[in-house]
Amino acid sequence: MIFREVEDRDLILKAQRGDVDAYNLLVSRWEKRIFNYLLRLVRNREDAMDLCQDVLLKVYQNLRKLEDPARFAPWMYRIAHNEAYSMLRRKKPEDDLESAQFDMPSMGGHMLPVETALAVDAALQRLTEEQREAVVLKIYQGFKFEEMSEILGCPLSTVKSRLYTALDLLKDTLAPAGITRSTS
Repeated sequence: MIFREVEDRDLILKAQRGDVDAYNLLVSRWEKRIFNYLLRLVRNREDAMDLCQDVLLKVYQNLRKLEDPARFAPWMYRIAHNEAYSMLRRKKPEDDLESAQFDMPSMGGHMLPVETALAVDAALQRLTEEQREAVVLKIYQGFKFEEMSEILGCPLSTVKSRLYTALDLLKDTLAPAGITRSTS
């Protein structure tokens, strides 16, 4: 991963000087991660695809303003966060997913990987948007708490509180399905 960060830094510097090929290589490295992050936030594939394109365009347009290439990932995820929440504020969903009931797969016997994924996704949907985003950034995207604070634009203590509350809720929701791991 360290080599990739060094390569990203070089690509960012080249892209800041106008090298389109360097930017395209950056996009090929980050596009899927940004898309998956957005998909978990907006829960709609088409919206996530549109947002991803918007984010990548904004990154391209503003890349020269990025002073520290080492901060590229949190900076880009902050743009993605802002774009997603702007869309969610504009869009009035016909179905309120917050009040929807999600059925958990059968708890009997062993669960198949697909059933496990569905159970985890259903449990994530029961969290608030802020809690879900904290889980996605930490668990799925692997950000450090300080980077999460930068992306979310809130204090470190708030980030930790959201994450730990969310993890407790997920544990309570998923424990009957036998999905949670022990932390002993």
